[in-house]
Amino acid sequence: MAHSRTRHRVGLIGTGFMGKAHAFGFISAPRVFDLPVDVELHTVADTDLAAAHVAARAFGFAHATADWRDITRNPEIDIVSITAPNALHKEMSLAAIAAGKHVYCEKPLAPLADDAREMADSAERAGIRTQVGFNYLCNPMVVLAREMIAAGELGEIRGFRGLHAEDYMADADGPFTFRHESAGGGALADLGSHALATAEFLLGPIAEVMGDCVTMIGERTDGKGVRRPVDVDDVGRAFLRFASGASGSIEGNWIATGRKMQHDFDVYGSKGALSFSQERFNELHYYSVGDAPGRQGFRRIEAAPEHPPYGRFCVAPGHQIGFNDLKAIEVAGYLAAITGDRPEPFNFRAGLRIQTLVEQVRRSARERRWLSVEN
Repeated sequence: MAHSRTRHRVGLIGTGFMGKAHAFGFISAPRVFDLPVDVELHTVADTDLAAAHVAARAFGFAHATADWRDITRNPEIDIVSITAPNALHKEMSLAAIAAGKHVYCEKPLAPLADDAREMADSAERAGIRTQVGFNYLCNPMVVLAREMIAAGELGEIRGFRGLHAEDYMADADGPFTFRHESAGGGALADLGSHALATAEFLLGPIAEVMGDCVTMIGERTDGKGVRRPVDVDDVGRAFLRFASGASGSIEGNWIATGRKMQHDFDVYGSKGALSFSQERFNELHYYSVGDAPGRQGFRRIEAAPEHPPYGRFCVAPGHQIGFNDLKAIEVAGYLAAITGDRPEPFNFRAGLRIQTLVEQVRRSARERRWLSVEN
């Protein structure tokens, strides 16, 4: 018996690193997951029309434009995918929502929690399906860690350490970019948000934070040769107290020399521990206190078809999946939510939660005290 198929036409705003990742996700997800969905790459937008045409040819979009509003206004487009600079997310999302389109926006959802709240409220009032790009949470090994914690395999959870470190801002002579403006958010919002999202994904709500935000490179030269002050943090850290009683810490750092993608966590429990690094993200390391003396140590669990949805990509254990595969998993969950009337994997309300945590950490750093976080 033939199943009816749904067609979704996608408009992509932004042609950089994440724009390409979104395009790959929309191309791969319906096929890898055998979804009853046909995705049509309709229009791609970039402020540079030539770049938009290049991306359209490379990614497979039918149309290109230099005005993102052409996407939000076009009645043929069903989903708007936003990978533009952070400060533009609100305007673009609200325009898409007002036009009745579903919205997939990269994180951080908005520079300010009040803006993110307006975006979430608007989407919910309009019945719009939303998604925020936190694809590291789609890793089968991270999902396995969550399952092991929830099943009590680690016993009482006592501690957590999370870190997201890269070095793309380590060069003090590097240019001033939109990320260095106040609306850009800084390392805490850009990278620390991943560590915060992972912390709550694994251990549940964070109840209190104590922050420390540091700017190490105070000036950078913009595209016109003018030295401009940097107001955002290069390193953002926080001590955490979870509602469960566990405690821990996170760090977001974009001047970590030599680190390209260090999204790591350690979880310590009364019966065992887990250790994970994004640099080897097809592995999860597990320690059990139940092992015999002389046989104790962290054992490596390799990603395999037994860890869904790894098997959708590869039938052999240990052969590994990659970053763009995580994006495909994220897109598949989002398409299923749009088509099947199920909850979105990480919607605007969840994105608001992360931005709220970021702002409380920043406020704590300014006031030099512990602050509560509403749950």
